[in-house]
Amino acid sequence: MKRIRTRSAAVSGAGMLVLTGFLWAWGVPHVLAVPAGDSHVKAELISEVRSIRPGSAFWAALRLRMNEGWHTYWKNPGDSGLSTSVEWILPQGFRAEEIQWPLPEKIVEGPLTTYGYRGEIYLLAEIKVPDSVPAGSRQTIQAEAKWLACREICVPGKAELSLELPVSDEIPEMDERWAENFAKVRGKMPFQTTRWEIRAVDLDRDFAMRLRPLSPSCRELQDLEFFPERPAMIDHSAKQRLKKTRNGYRLYLKKSPVAEEFPRRLQGILISKTGWNGDFSGEVLRIDVPIEKPAPARPGKTIRGSASMKKPLSFRLAVLFAFLGGVILNLMPCVFPVLSLKILNFAEQAGRDRRKIRTHGLIFTAGVLASFWLLAGILILLRAGGEQIGWGFQLQSSGFVIFLACLFFLFALNLFGVFEIGTSLSAAGGILERTSGPAHSFLSGVLATVVATPCTAPFMGSALGFALSQSVRVSFVIFTFLGLGMSFPYLLLSFSPVLVKSLPKPGKWMITLKKFLGLLLTATVFWLAWVLWVQRGWGAVLVLCSGFLALGAGVWILGRWAVSTNSRRGRITARIMAAVFILAGLALAFSGRDFQAQDLKRGQEEASGGKIQWEPFSKERLDALRAEGKPVFIDFTAAWCLTCQVNERLVLSDRRIARRMKELGITALKADWTRHDENITGALAGYGRDSVPLYVFYGQGKENAPVILPELITPGIVLKALGNTDHRQQTEDQRPKTTD
Repeated sequence: MKRIRTRSAAVSGAGMLVLTGFLWAWGVPHVLAVPAGDSHVKAELISEVRSIRPGSAFWAALRLRMNEGWHTYWKNPGDSGLSTSVEWILPQGFRAEEIQWPLPEKIVEGPLTTYGYRGEIYLLAEIKVPDSVPAGSRQTIQAEAKWLACREICVPGKAELSLELPVSDEIPEMDERWAENFAKVRGKMPFQTTRWEIRAVDLDRDFAMRLRPLSPSCRELQDLEFFPERPAMIDHSAKQRLKKTRNGYRLYLKKSPVAEEFPRRLQGILISKTGWNGDFSGEVLRIDVPIEKPAPARPGKTIRGSASMKKPLSFRLAVLFAFLGGVILNLMPCVFPVLSLKILNFAEQAGRDRRKIRTHGLIFTAGVLASFWLLAGILILLRAGGEQIGWGFQLQSSGFVIFLACLFFLFALNLFGVFEIGTSLSAAGGILERTSGPAHSFLSGVLATVVATPCTAPFMGSALGFALSQSVRVSFVIFTFLGLGMSFPYLLLSFSPVLVKSLPKPGKWMITLKKFLGLLLTATVFWLAWVLWVQRGWGAVLVLCSGFLALGAGVWILGRWAVSTNSRRGRITARIMAAVFILAGLALAFSGRDFQAQDLKRGQEEASGGKIQWEPFSKERLDALRAEGKPVFIDFTAAWCLTCQVNERLVLSDRRIARRMKELGITALKADWTRHDENITGALAGYGRDSVPLYVFYGQGKENAPVILPELITPGIVLKALGNTDHRQQTEDQRPKTTD
């Protein structure tokens, strides 16, 4: 830190007076600079001008010249070192501003990374001259400079420097000896710009710097590097990853492994070798932005099934949670209708070749695993590219919702017998044919995974959050065990003759079961239509239904006339007509994805039945409530998440919960993830999750830890969490009377 002292202007010592007069007589420059230093670094105090003017300001610089191989340090030395300091000793009324630090060099020495200067460096400082200084006088500027010079060893150095300048009422002249050097240094100084929007986000293990261009003149960025002003902020040796996004760029900075706490602002310089704002623009951008940090995670109370954010999952526990979550996923309402077809297939295969049944079980598992691996790869690639997405991101696309609705509608018509392909339910991807059974077993595994993405089973949320915060290898291991858990019941059934024999023999009951499964798939279609309504409004649902009508007509023609009993000409005509109707139906259905979006806030209020007074979630609103110490309940949900909807209809609509929240003054925030929202995705990541549902409760008081509830909740679980509110900061007359 710079320290500034002042004293009266005087030239000490008769010898100095005689020497000054001698130099003056010989016509040397009016600036007297006294170099000093040691054997490794030479220091000098210089001025940009030959004279100074009362009431103005001028620039001085500490000039350091290092011997070859030696270097000094920047304001943040990095992993090791000591920054250069200057203590000014100025005449009365003079004032020196902070040192201006030009762009340093990153110096890597073994495991250490530092920031410093080699060769020659000028550290500029602006000095303000008071009005009272008399013209015609001479003023002495003094400074004590200290530095640390390093090569293979480090040697501290210091120098007492002085600079004498005449005072004149004339406009100061530039000193030609230093003008070019000052200009070069200013070219390496950080600047600020309004042409880029820059934000910093805390991502647990990293800081993410988001950069969005606001002007057409902004340069295409190819290589960025951030130097922090504060020590112990980032891992200086770690590679900084730059990713291009749809709206700009994202730079990932690994946090310092030795820091216990981090500041609230990200300060430093951002270097772009190609410049920032067009040709001849500066390459060093000054950064000073607040860090958007997730809610602090402190050890606190937990509720049955909740997760502690200060105790992250171990790898083994994450693998176990992934496997258990995959097993339970089979019972989720969005998965069960399709996977029931696989059970029907085993019943049809009872008594047949055991080896063939085992083969189909393995192929089904391969389809599940391949789909989970593909999904994991897409998630990892998109997140590496700077996209904030999580589990179930496909359902945030109205086009994908329409695709699933049309697919399930066709499956339901097939089960109702409107049309058949082959002699079985092969169109639904679930029943094995003698000739093409293995392919359909694989496709049934793929289909099972596709319909599983809207659901998050118990244990899955923690496992997915862990997977997407780890390395690629660990992420794929977690997703593998998730797929193995989902396919485990079918593997067990295919490899257990006793279980297969216990299934009823094929018969008329299978036709009845097919109709029942068709009804379940129809219910799934209705649910997808509701999701589309939330995303795109009633107009999208109407054109989807019109598309269903054309699809139904097409497959009815296909099933009625494109059969072997009809003539060849009749079959061709039927197939052409069916293709026309099917393509028209698909085109009509997909036209709804461009409709005007529905107001989500209204949908949220309707979803809660109007009992709980929900507010839209925002990070700013949450921070404000927490700063006031008010209790907060957050519901992370989505219209396409069936588990979320079941919880909202059966639990959060309970009047006891609404009454309890009102009594305790709890603010209810709803984070609706139906459509893609980076802020909600970032908030989920802050709690170690990448999926919904997620329920978080903060008790009263600024220091209370967030309580994470399980994915499947009951009124008792929620009421128990609300009953743990800390009232110690309330006065006796304000304390609500509560009973559990």
